[in-house]
Amino acid sequence: MRKLSHEEISKKRVSKIQAQAVDRLPIYAILDNIRSLYNVGSIFRSSDGALVSGLFLCGYTPTPPRKEIDKTALGATETVPWKYFESPLEAVTHAKSKGARVCTLEHTTNSTPYYSLARKDFPICLVIGNELTGISDQVVAAAGEAIEIPMYGTKQSLNAAVAYGIALYDLVRILKSSER
Repeated sequence: MRKLSHEEISKKRVSKIQAQAVDRLPIYAILDNIRSLYNVGSIFRSSDGALVSGLFLCGYTPTPPRKEIDKTALGATETVPWKYFESPLEAVTHAKSKGARVCTLEHTTNSTPYYSLARKDFPICLVIGNELTGISDQVVAAAGEAIEIPMYGTKQSLNAAVAYGIALYDLVRILKSSER
């Protein structure tokens, strides 16, 4: 075994031009008032790696182009389809119009573990909330469904971009395992 070179890895990836036309996974995400530009950039980068269908940035979530977003996105703002909505409720309506099941990544009275999702739950739109306050009560109500990442230590939540990455790649696992 040996580590692959950058060139070898690049040969297995789609180009920026191909990324505009490639079939994407039936996954969307709503960013509900994310405050950190670095979290936004990281979410773009994870979304590029998973080939999501789109990101919906809402409220005061910063939008590209911004050097702080680009620092962690590493060009993913150019390859991931995204749209800005003033209100996260508008984004929920938009996601539902695309046939997506809207699911908050939030601890609620009815949330289930993120790993309980199945192929029948797609297309899906994950809502990622503010780093301090989480997802607004109005968006939780509008979504109607919630998944959570179980926390076993003293902290009640993970960093927004980290939580998104965990849930996102489990969704990819579900889709890819159903293709076999």
